[in-house]
Amino acid sequence: MTLDEFEAIRLADLEGHYQEQAAETMRVSRPTFSRIIESAHRKIADALVHGKALRMEGGPVHLDARRCCRLHDGDEPGRGDGPCPRRGRFGSPAAGKPR
Repeated sequence: MTLDEFEAIRLADLEGHYQEQAAETMRVSRPTFSRIIESAHRKIADALVHGKALRMEGGPVHLDARRCCRLHDGDEPGRGDGPCPRRGRFGSPAAGKPR
């Protein structure tokens, strides 16, 4: 599964966005979003029905103002101090590499 397909699933199925809104968020046309999510649904169905693993691939990911957890979400002063409750590390995933 590509990262675009993963993001389309997250926006439409998990977050509940309509295709038009999700397409704007991904900066693609609505017909392109439709093709992306259709491909993602097909791959997920194949994995579920045939007991296959899903692999996400597509290269480096850059998140805009998102961090590893709610504690480290956003750029508010004073936030992000302390260990991540999900990963047990400090700061963002990039800054939280084991020492």
